[in-house]
Amino acid sequence: MYLGKSDYIKTFGKISLGVSFAASCFSGYSFDTNLSHNEKPNIIFIMVDDLGWKDVGFMGSNYYETPNIDKLSSQGMIFTNAYANAPNCAPTRACLMSGQYSPRHGVYTVNNPDRGKSINRKLIPIPNKTILDSGFVTLAETIRFAGYRTGMMGKWHLGEENGTSPEEQGFDVNIGGCHQGHPVTYFSPYKNKFFEDGPEGEYLTDRITDEAIKFIEESKNDPFFLYLPYHAVHTPIQPKPEVKKKYDGKPADGKQNNPAYAAMVETVDAGVGKIMNKLDELKLTGNTIVIFFSDNGGVGGITDMSPLRGSKGMLYEGGIREPMIVRWPGKVSPGIHCDIPVIGVDFYPTFIKIAGIRKPSGLILDGKNIVPLFTGKNKFKKREIFWHFPAYLQATKRYLPGLIWRTTPVSVIRKGDWKLLEFFEDGHLELYNLEEDIGETNNLAAQMPGKAKNLHKKLLKWREKVNAPVPNELNPEYDPE
Repeated sequence: MYLGKSDYIKTFGKISLGVSFAASCFSGYSFDTNLSHNEKPNIIFIMVDDLGWKDVGFMGSNYYETPNIDKLSSQGMIFTNAYANAPNCAPTRACLMSGQYSPRHGVYTVNNPDRGKSINRKLIPIPNKTILDSGFVTLAETIRFAGYRTGMMGKWHLGEENGTSPEEQGFDVNIGGCHQGHPVTYFSPYKNKFFEDGPEGEYLTDRITDEAIKFIEESKNDPFFLYLPYHAVHTPIQPKPEVKKKYDGKPADGKQNNPAYAAMVETVDAGVGKIMNKLDELKLTGNTIVIFFSDNGGVGGITDMSPLRGSKGMLYEGGIREPMIVRWPGKVSPGIHCDIPVIGVDFYPTFIKIAGIRKPSGLILDGKNIVPLFTGKNKFKKREIFWHFPAYLQATKRYLPGLIWRTTPVSVIRKGDWKLLEFFEDGHLELYNLEEDIGETNNLAAQMPGKAKNLHKKLLKWREKVNAPVPNELNPEYDPE
């Protein structure tokens, strides 16, 4: 049972949202008294939508041009084994804001879990929630209680009514955040009732960057938490024509060869550069931690994550492994790599540690504080990380011709170099050593039954701990032929 807003309301009586609510809701929290208000570092969390593990220069792309993001990587720590909590948008965001794995909040996928044709689905998938319930005490609410000004601009995708909007889930400033999963268009007028149109032809990514800069300027005298989930580079693929021109005719890098997509990546990169320059201009760089991340793998057929297997919507590495940078001047040594696996639920406990908040015992956070990895000052005990996806995702004919599914219902564990997948339709296991086989080409489950059994036991134990539902009801419409 998580410690949520409803639990506080039961304890302290029915109260209205606002200061009185916050005072009650966070009565179990305490603070690091050695950290003054002005010493609290600012936190900027940049999350690009659908950006693949190899869609940036610092991860090896020779096609996409990302000089500003590459510069950021040289100033901080690169995480080579960083993971999203899901292979698509909404569950990753729900895990980030709640700090909990998907079985606890029930957001497993985007929209309905019975995607694709019924005759191809052997099982009845587990029902899916499409919003993050307002009862969860979000990362933004906790950070705000610590004295931070909180702002988000971009893609929310976790609700917009009945207490689930960004403003009602802890953000002082919300620009454009609603339940919409992707833009109707990247050019103004945006056709988004939650986002004021700019001049005709204004580009959405540029506008979001400008709003982020405005928030930083307005918040410069107090600690702030900026959550910057860009809509880009999610479909529709609509680049600025003048940027696309430079990629027309550029030699491909393997299967990375889409000029329109490359232009969208470059525009995000330009935005990151503007934000870093603004921190320098305001002399905030030294007291600001910047994290760069993505919510899932790139879209197969638009981009390519080779040597990783798979793409967005798959639980193979190409669907869940992300580019990640942490820059924290004076704390994180520049230009170094960390190969220890980390995952999206780690950000909640990490950020509240940075903000000087001591977590109350009743608040369930499934992740781990990864500040010791940033600083190298304390030992970091390795652990298992998990995924649970009891739903179907069909393959799109346009981008992945010849495939029926991106994934069928599956549960996954990674421990050290080893990764095990359990597919629920037939119970088969796949075991990979990612150190030796990053492309997941050699299934070792039959060759190493002991290792497979050991990891499967741990996966079953975790599923029991988080009460993860497993689909087992047969679909009467299924046709194996």
